[in-house]
This record gives sequence, C-alpha cells and structure tokens, in this order.
Amino acid sequence: MAGGGSAIRGSRVGAGPMGEAERGDTAPRQRIVFFCANGHETATVFAVEAAIPEAWDCPRCGLPTSTDVNNPPPPPKIEPYKTHLAYVKERRSEQEAAEILDEALQKLRDRRARGEIIF
Repeated sequence: MAGGGSAIRGSRVGAGPMGEAERGDTAPRQRIVFFCANGHETATVFAVEAAIPEAWDCPRCGLPTSTDVNNPPPPPKIEPYKTHLAYVKERRSEQEAAEILDEALQKLRDRRARGEIIF
C-alpha cells in the first residue's frame, strides 16, 4: 500500500533551518538544582537575570523542593476531610446550636398550628 501526499513530511510551508542569526541571541542562562524530601533532584534552567524561586514542585512526586540539598522542605501536612457538620461546629458552640435548633423547631410548630402545608 503506497502512501500519497507530500514527499517532505513533518514540515510546513516556509519552514527552514532556524539558526541564531534568524532568531537572535539567547539570554544567558543558569542551571539551578532543587531537592525534595524524597531525595529527587530537579534541574531547571533560568535566565541569569530572573529571580530564582525559593520553592519548586518536584515533577516525580509533587512534593515541594528547595535548593538546599541538606535541608529540603518537609512534606505538607494533609488535613483529613471535614464534613459539613465539622465546619458548622467550628463556627458555633453547642449552646448556640441548641438555640438555633429550638428557634427553627418553634417556627415549624407555629406553621403547623396555623395549618400550613409543610414539605
């Protein structure tokens, strides 16, 4: 089975060799190595005049990294999942919750006493 089409595959019209002369000079660069708590090394290239970030994410494990090989940042603490009730309990005391519940129940009883249909 013969394939049809262009004899030059993978190129576009007007494509040609792109060299330094056509693109211009590249900015001077520096190689910075970051280290994570799992012992992974991540080498990243930055422009010399660019500000180097204090932390970087490890592409292997996702932990935060730093440039200090002897003192990498610790893994972040993972908070357990909180239910809606747990968040409510953070905002309200037991006494406030009891008062709100009593108020809501009283409104419900008043509506039933008036004969309103409640769904």
